Amino acid sequence: MRLVLSGYYGFRNSGDEAVLKSILTALEAAGRERGVTVEPVVLSADPAWTSRQYGVEAVPRMKLGSVWSALRGSDGLISGGGSLLQDATGLGSIPYYLGIMEMARWCGKPTFVYAQGIGPVRRGVFHRPIARAFRKAAYVSVRDEESAALLRRFGVPEARVDVVPDPVMGLPLPGEALGAAGAAGMAADKAPGGGADPAGLGAGIGADARAAGAAAEEADGPPVVGVSVRFWRGDRADLDRAAAALGALAGRRSVRLRFLPFHHGPDEDASRYVMERLSAAAAAGMCELAPAHDEPQAMLREVGRCRLLFGMRLHSLIYAANRGVPLLGLSYDPKIDHFLAQLGQKPVGTTEALDPEIFADRAAAVLDDPEAWQVSVRPAIRRLKLESVKPAQQIVALARI
Repeated sequence: MRLVLSGYYGFRNSGDEAVLKSILTALEAAGRERGVTVEPVVLSADPAWTSRQYGVEAVPRMKLGSVWSALRGSDGLISGGGSLLQDATGLGSIPYYLGIMEMARWCGKPTFVYAQGIGPVRRGVFHRPIARAFRKAAYVSVRDEESAALLRRFGVPEARVDVVPDPVMGLPLPGEALGAAGAAGMAADKAPGGGADPAGLGAGIGADARAAGAAAEEADGPPVVGVSVRFWRGDRADLDRAAAALGALAGRRSVRLRFLPFHHGPDEDASRYVMERLSAAAAAGMCELAPAHDEPQAMLREVGRCRLLFGMRLHSLIYAANRGVPLLGLSYDPKIDHFLAQLGQKPVGTTEALDPEIFADRAAAVLDDPEAWQVSVRPAIRRLKLESVKPAQQIVALARI
């Protein structure tokens, strides 16, 4: 079964590459369950790099002849995941991704929408084309209730839309079985005494995160606080506030602030900007910049070594939840609020307002008792892990018809 994958792939953005890796992993597992070999063809900004990275066929996403050929030779198109249909970052994204879906239909191929986050869509001219494309899709899934509600406003029937977790919630580390952590967590709940994993995430996930974090603390002393920042406001006042908040925490606790760039170049620069404003902490050796890993599972492992994650990037927060690492989110976009709400959490602040003392209070409380946070989110994380593979299972089943 050949399936073409369309998304923001090949740009070396760790979050989007993690989405791709998660989808590829879930499709392989779903195919294996049904006795089918899934052969992905990825539309990529850098096909050679994508092929090397994931061992799959890839074609240039902007060369329509190559895209057309890939679609004609396929059994269907997967659009997603990620925030593809939005006009906050420019006007080109929605026409491009809807255009790829239309090309697939011209080729007589079914289209499948995989755990997309819809919006913001500020221009009414896009509403009807999105609704048309999704009504014609063979399967539609979105990653939060807010995206589903937006599609209903555009005219997509509620019954046609599955609400599922972000695919990265199900991404395993090498050697872990897909979905095994969630199943193990459910089994532990049924065991006498509720199981030995206080996070309820299964032996492979929560225990891995705590063991790695403990090893890092034992080796290097203070607990590791992961930090994921990005440029958003033009005046960088949001990053100034983040620096003030981290400075307040560092003034109360001995911590290692490990900056985790999720996008090569820009996130590294944003991290350095904040680090420069933490001069006292930097001088004391409390700040460090991690590599911007090309391999999503390498960054997933980085996050798993943290005692706490403070993040702007959505997928930094999803990585932390995946590993059972306590997290504090800084909201710059509704998608941050939507994901945190799935865990029963709220942002610690926004790019417009972040109180350093409130941040330091919450961070210190989590550092002092991380298991209280883990217990509070246990049911939500287990559910998100188990449900994250549903789109792959549905797509493989439908594409065989």
